[in-house]
Amino acid sequence: MNKIFLLTALTTVFIACLSSCGKDPSVEAAEGVLQRMVPAMLGRVTFEAIPADSGGDVFELQTADGKLLVRGNNGVSMASGLNWYLKHYLNCQITYRTKQLNVPATLPEIPEKVRVVSPHKYRYYFNYCAFSYTMAFWDWDDWERMIDLMALYGVNAPLSVTGQEGVWQNVGKRLGLSEEQMQEFFVGPAFLPFGWMGCIDGWAGPLPQTWIDEHITLEKQILERERALGMTPVLQGFTGHAPKALEEVNKDVKLVKLAPWASFPSTYFVDPTTPYFRKVGKIWVEEQTKLFGTNHLYASDTFIEMEPPTNDTVTLRSMGAAIYGGMKDADPEAVWVLQGWAFYFKQNFWKKPQRDAFLRSVPQGKVLCLDLWCDNTPMWSKTEAFSGQPWVWSIIQNFGANVSLHGAIDKMSNDLRKAMNGRGKEGGKLSGVGYIMEGIGWNPLIDEWQSDMIWRNEIPETTDWIRQFVVRRYGKDNADAQKAWTILHQSAYQKKEKFNTMLAVRPRIGNNQSHGVSYRQADARLLNAWQTLLQAENELGKERTYQFDVTTIAREALGSIAGSYYPQLETAYRNKDRKALKEAADKINALCLDIDRLLACDDQFLLGTWLEDAKRWAKTDEERKHYEWNARTIISLWGGVPQRELDDYAKKQWSGMFRDYYARRWDLFYRELDKSLAENQAWDTEAYNRKSFEFELEWAKETTTFPTTVSGEDPIAIAKELLAKYEKEFEN
Repeated sequence: MNKIFLLTALTTVFIACLSSCGKDPSVEAAEGVLQRMVPAMLGRVTFEAIPADSGGDVFELQTADGKLLVRGNNGVSMASGLNWYLKHYLNCQITYRTKQLNVPATLPEIPEKVRVVSPHKYRYYFNYCAFSYTMAFWDWDDWERMIDLMALYGVNAPLSVTGQEGVWQNVGKRLGLSEEQMQEFFVGPAFLPFGWMGCIDGWAGPLPQTWIDEHITLEKQILERERALGMTPVLQGFTGHAPKALEEVNKDVKLVKLAPWASFPSTYFVDPTTPYFRKVGKIWVEEQTKLFGTNHLYASDTFIEMEPPTNDTVTLRSMGAAIYGGMKDADPEAVWVLQGWAFYFKQNFWKKPQRDAFLRSVPQGKVLCLDLWCDNTPMWSKTEAFSGQPWVWSIIQNFGANVSLHGAIDKMSNDLRKAMNGRGKEGGKLSGVGYIMEGIGWNPLIDEWQSDMIWRNEIPETTDWIRQFVVRRYGKDNADAQKAWTILHQSAYQKKEKFNTMLAVRPRIGNNQSHGVSYRQADARLLNAWQTLLQAENELGKERTYQFDVTTIAREALGSIAGSYYPQLETAYRNKDRKALKEAADKINALCLDIDRLLACDDQFLLGTWLEDAKRWAKTDEERKHYEWNARTIISLWGGVPQRELDDYAKKQWSGMFRDYYARRWDLFYRELDKSLAENQAWDTEAYNRKSFEFELEWAKETTTFPTTVSGEDPIAIAKELLAKYEKEFEN
């Protein structure tokens, strides 16, 4: 018996030694990224763990015997080192929607060790709204790929708030709320972030329990992978937003009614000047930690686009202290991550005394402010660098996941350079950079620029950087491609605002500026970029990146033509010329169908994928219809009443949308115009708006299926065909 016991004990020790003395977990995590994202490099890359550089993330690159050695202080650093080599030595590129990985048989040598240290402690990722407009229906496969991409880019602080309805259920139980009361509070699956941010209650629900349970599981998978790579996920903190039913179960609760957001009914939040607020904040972190653990970073935005009930500085100071205090009571290491959007959106409210009272209510270093819109309106230079608290230079760049070529890259470069050079002075405690897009991957130039800046101490001149970007984009230094991107740099990529084609907004009589469209006449430079890039077809035509770029540049150029077609329609109506009215309407319809056909060639522009991704979460036919309705509603009508201000906010330039939604809506507009002429009746705006709303409402309820695979037509051939068809239209 003693020998058996001894043998068993020795075996246990040996297995434990293998486990503790085996491969570094961060190395295993980096190897997983390599295997999934760059399988062509398997067997040619070795990872090793090294210490951080004075607390900063670092990677080293070196080659020996035809293989690449990547050292890093965690999985993110190692993956970033791999990506740095891919980009800057192999002229390869991996972006969210496309990749170019023509890896040579012989790897280029690095004669001397290259060592790169990130100047940024935090590299943040995700806008809350992206969890609606981009990621609402993601499953683990989608998330796994996104986490791998974040690691390659160098992201180490992703917003990780999936599954928080499960936390709310547990918090609700401790507060005495019933399941029915919580369901009245929860919003539908496509709109969850707007519930999280306190904008709306109950809209587009119910939220089935199967959804809640499966997203708890999904969040655990997300966090496990992010933590394995060395990321510090940002979890949710209590914002104060709470079910109104709290007043029914606890008569001592004091709720504050907020002003309505975007015409929705008012929501309520626990008065942060009362002890109950801090109590709930503590319970929230406790219950969340039980489910998901913690990395001590908590996002909380009590007033994202809503104005506080008072500008009294004493009250605002107590609010800030209460928000942070609830986190700290449960987690003494807590850091509050705060979106700085409110300081832009409600600038007239958040003046210096109010900002200082709110932000300085928290100990130095215990709040991290995200300056969201530095690509357009940086607030760090208008807020004394967020009252001296640590902050993150970030870009939104994309609202509503709208598909648009734009991004003021020169302005962005200059502002980030200014902020980095101003550290410790006017730049205050700049502590990181962030991607905070509502839509991901539509502008690979911007994504690649931001990811490259994560690892640079000095911001390069944009013209030279773009020249290298083009080589990586296609794997070759093609003169026509370079010329096309020079044109884009000088035109589309000087624009701060997105461009939305008139085809994708509700038609109306009158000045279409009121559509909220960033309107511009057909841009000859955009046409020239399209023409020029097509000249590179012989050398680049087989590259996936090239096909995507030709498709989206053609889409952008064609969409701008509607700016000349609409005036023809309106002029014909005012002249009571029914023949000319039909001719203009036919042009608009043909343009919609042509763009739809072009986009059907690329799997990144398919409405069917969005809808099928939503339906795959369903367990019953009723749930399937409910999820599809959510998915359709948020990209069209958004709200449930006519003329709500968010209609068409998240419009999508996808195949399926042009043919089945935009073309049908424009046809309705034409038929109503023609009817008014035929009957010699004055235009009735209210009657038309009701009919348009009825169509939009019914479209969201439809269950027509759309392709999830490409049409099989050659996108380059179609782009050339459409160029020949529409080229002269740009002269108008």
